[in-house]
Amino acid sequence: MQATRLEIPDVIHLEPKVWGDSRGYFYESYSRKRYEESGVEGAFVQDNVSFSRRGVLRGLHIQNPNTQGKLVSVLSGAVFDVAVDVRHGSPTFGRWVGVTLSAEKKNQLWVPPGMAHGFVVTSETAIFAYKCTDYYAPEHEFSVAWDDPAIGITWPMHLLPSGVELSAKDKSAKRLSEIDPARLPHYRK
Repeated sequence: MQATRLEIPDVIHLEPKVWGDSRGYFYESYSRKRYEESGVEGAFVQDNVSFSRRGVLRGLHIQNPNTQGKLVSVLSGAVFDVAVDVRHGSPTFGRWVGVTLSAEKKNQLWVPPGMAHGFVVTSETAIFAYKCTDYYAPEHEFSVAWDDPAIGITWPMHLLPSGVELSAKDKSAKRLSEIDPARLPHYRK
């Protein structure tokens, strides 16, 4: 497995070794020991799967308290996946990183606790999988605006001829500067 720390060093892009032949393929999608050696820490307590069509944008979601680390991957299709550092006091506060995740590449992204997370589907449809380090707590979840100009995410709009489709919750998300800093997770070295 190849593990690459991105511009936000706590976010890790993971590319597993895939063994394949005419019968198909095999790869290890998670091994606690190997992933911990690569910097993916925390015990996973919940797995989630979502299905979406092209242009559906989910996020940027954050939960605090009960921040969730997420090991994310795509089981079918492709997405552009984004992590935004919203940890108050972090040296990379307000910065984002993005990676294309696809079933073809079988790559993953480790989004550590304290990051806002979101993705947009760039294929016809996609099945997206999340391994989470804490339970979903809807009473503590909120969204950061996907198009916050201060964050400046470069979404792959050229792959989305009809634009993006958002949930009501994501349509009403606030810009990061409009969110009370006391609501945000705090950076810990």
